[in-house]
Amino acid sequence: MAVAQHRTVPPGPLADPAARRREQRSWYVYDWANSAFVTTVGTVLVGPYLTALATEAACPDLAEGARCGGTVALLGLVDVSPDSLVAFLISISTVLIALLLPLVGAVADRSGRKRVLMAGFAWAGAAAATCLVLVSGSAWAAGAALLVVGNACLAASLTVYDAILVDVAAPDERDRVSSRGWALGYLGGFLLLVVNLGVVLGAGSLGLSDGQAVRVSLASAGLWWAGFTLVPFLGLRDRPAVDVVGGRQAGVAGLVGGTVRQLADTAREARRYPQTLLFLGAYVLFNDGVQTVIAVSSIYGSVELGFATEQLILVIVVVQAVAFVGALLFGRLARTTGAKRAILLSLVVWTAVVGAAYLLPAGQLVPFVALGAGIGLVLGGTQALSRSLYSQLVPYGKQAEYFSLYQAAERGTSWFGTLTFGIVQQVTGSFRLSILAVVAFFVLGGLLLLRVDVRKGITDAGNEVPEVV
Repeated sequence: MAVAQHRTVPPGPLADPAARRREQRSWYVYDWANSAFVTTVGTVLVGPYLTALATEAACPDLAEGARCGGTVALLGLVDVSPDSLVAFLISISTVLIALLLPLVGAVADRSGRKRVLMAGFAWAGAAAATCLVLVSGSAWAAGAALLVVGNACLAASLTVYDAILVDVAAPDERDRVSSRGWALGYLGGFLLLVVNLGVVLGAGSLGLSDGQAVRVSLASAGLWWAGFTLVPFLGLRDRPAVDVVGGRQAGVAGLVGGTVRQLADTAREARRYPQTLLFLGAYVLFNDGVQTVIAVSSIYGSVELGFATEQLILVIVVVQAVAFVGALLFGRLARTTGAKRAILLSLVVWTAVVGAAYLLPAGQLVPFVALGAGIGLVLGGTQALSRSLYSQLVPYGKQAEYFSLYQAAERGTSWFGTLTFGIVQQVTGSFRLSILAVVAFFVLGGLLLLRVDVRKGITDAGNEVPEVV
């Protein structure tokens, strides 16, 4: 007999409020699950760790405190500075993501099994993260490959996960539901980081070297991601595909051919939604700034400001704790001002925070922690409300395809920011000038967002207009 949670239900949110809330709670947990990878691996540990391995490979006899003038061969083709390695890795992985995600979105919309696709990508990414426990010595290239795989699988799973928001929450609920998901994600990331902070700080008493402590922490994020993904996998319900182009031929050939036709149809019709595309353009810009800050913050803190790994973990723990509160606060703010105005306010704060990072004195932890708290305040609100606002602007039945473009901005086209950061650092040798360059992404994104007519965009997409826009 089929398990009740796995049955297919009609498209859209469930009519029964209690059943809808239960499904929303299951949906929240995937934010909790994947945030372990985003924070422990992507934000805190893997950047400094791979940088240290690459530095050792490039400059094996480097004196303590000296800068490495050597290079490592990225993909065996391009020589890059070890300090710029992670920025270039993220750029490579996100270009790959931008190419693959439209296919993922189209398959998800046609399959009617978003829950299964989301979990499959999550478990593949979690396996890559867990395998980072094996990366040590001169194996920086293996770690680089695992990071690329993990990032790609995360983006694919989030494409499907974000599309499911439309199926579990009514229009007037989405700001609240999206904000609670982000908040729960930050709480989960906070809790695991606290544990990992204890592992790194207490490495000696646990019988571990510093490198082993870092690798154990990286693996813990993969196991956390895999384990908690079971909750949405079991608790969500599938919806049948709607508005499928080209019918439903059986077999792989039918799926592939139909997917290509679906993508072509979506590309042709996208011009009918100018406000959606305008918002997406704004999001590409300001989210590039957000993702760049997330990706390079640990490198900036370790190399430019001189903080140790345990101090960086402490600051990110503060970011996670404040972001939990910030996501909920901005969710409440959106109820009265609308999501667009709340996002614009967050961009003003982002600009001020990144400008302050340029002036931050090296080696002084208290200002760095204060800066982290400022980032945390707006981090969750910017991302949660962008997701819920975009969900209002996409046509129903093709939400995964449109969210594939959104995730290309969320995890994919952020290569503009990281590439800019890497190039400025490579040319000038200054991380401070690199971080200052990121301000442009927030300013330009905000200016584009000002031009978006949200109400018209929702109407053009054929969706119900919420009470507050």
